[in-house]
Amino acid sequence: MKAIVVGGGIGGLATAIALSQDGWTVEVLERAAQFTEVGAGLSLWPNALRALDALGVKHDIEQRALRGVQAGIRHPSGRWLSRTDTAELERRYGRLAMIHRADLLSVLRDAAPADSLRPGVSVHRVTRNGLVEHSNGTSKADVVIGADGIHSAVRRSIWPDAPAPHYVGYTAWRMVTKPIAVTEEGETWGRGQRFGYAQLPDGRVYCFATANTAEGTAGSSLAELRRRFGSWHDPIPALLDATDESAVLNHDIYELPRLSTYVMDRVILVGDAAHAMTPNLGQGACQAIEDAVALPAALRTNQLAAYDRARRARTQMIAQRAHRIGRLGQLSSPPAVALRNSAMRITPSSSLLRSLDPVLSWTPDGANT
Repeated sequence: MKAIVVGGGIGGLATAIALSQDGWTVEVLERAAQFTEVGAGLSLWPNALRALDALGVKHDIEQRALRGVQAGIRHPSGRWLSRTDTAELERRYGRLAMIHRADLLSVLRDAAPADSLRPGVSVHRVTRNGLVEHSNGTSKADVVIGADGIHSAVRRSIWPDAPAPHYVGYTAWRMVTKPIAVTEEGETWGRGQRFGYAQLPDGRVYCFATANTAEGTAGSSLAELRRRFGSWHDPIPALLDATDESAVLNHDIYELPRLSTYVMDRVILVGDAAHAMTPNLGQGACQAIEDAVALPAALRTNQLAAYDRARRARTQMIAQRAHRIGRLGQLSSPPAVALRNSAMRITPSSSLLRSLDPVLSWTPDGANT
C-alpha cells in the first residue's frame, strides 16, 4: 500500500514515520528545496512525548531538549498572578520538554525512510481518488495525507467550500536569544500584550510576544519590541538586549474554522491543514504528532470514520480552549484586565491542573476513542 504525504514539516514527517513503521510505502512531497524548519522554540507537552515514544524517537528528542515546565503568569511589574504546581503536574502527566523546532524536525527527518523524501515538489491539486498533480507531473496513491499547513493545497482541492483561515486580532513575535541565564520561566500578561520565555538546552532562550494589532501592520524590529516590552520586569529587557535583529520573526496569528470532517474518500488532513489553532496552549505541533500516531491503526482496520470523529472532537476542543485563553490574554480594557488578574490570583493551582487533564492525559492506546 502506498501513501503520499503532502508537506514535510513536523506533522508530515511524523505521519511518514508512523505509516512506514506500519508497512506502508511512503512518499513525502515538500515544496521547499530542503526539509528544514524556520522558527524558534517549541513546547512538547507530555501527550506529545507519549506520541513521540510510540514513534520510537522520544529518546533522540530528549537528547536535544530541555526538560522543564513553565512557572506561571506574571503582571508586567513582575508580580505573580498565577503559579503552576510543577511537581504535581509532572507527577500526574510527566514533564514538558523545550526544543528548537529545527532540532525536532532533524530527528524526525532522520527517522523517516530516506528514500521517501521528495524536496522541491510543489503540489497543485489532489483528487479524492488519490491522484496528486505536482510540479514533477502526477502521482497516484492508495491514500493521500494533507500535512501542508494552514494554507493547505490539499484542503483547497478537496474542501473548496471550507472557510478560509481567520485572523484572530493579534500578531506574534518569536525569537531565540544568545545564551543568557534565566531563573524562572513563564509568561507575562499586560493590557493587550503578552511576553513569554523559556530556556533552551544550549543556554539560549526562546521568547515570544503578542500584541493586538490590525492585520498586516506589525513590524519585526527589535525597536518595536523594546517600545512595547522594554519597561516590563526583569529579565525581559535583558532578553531583548540578547537578541539579534535578524532573529526576530513576526507572524499574524490565524486559526482555521471548524471543518465538518478531516477525511474524504482517500484523502486525510492532519496537523494545521485540519485544525490550525492559536498557540496559547502550545498544542499545535503536539496535535499534529498525535494525528500521525493515531492514523495507521485506523487505516489498518478501515476505521477512518472513527479516527475522524475522535480526532475532530479532540483537536477542535483544544483549539477552542486555546482560542479562549488567547482572548483572556489579549484583553485590553482596564476594568476587564483588572477582573482577569484578580480572578487568576484567587484561582488555585489545582483548578488549572484539572482544566489541563483532557489535553494532557491522552495516550496512543486511546487515540481513536
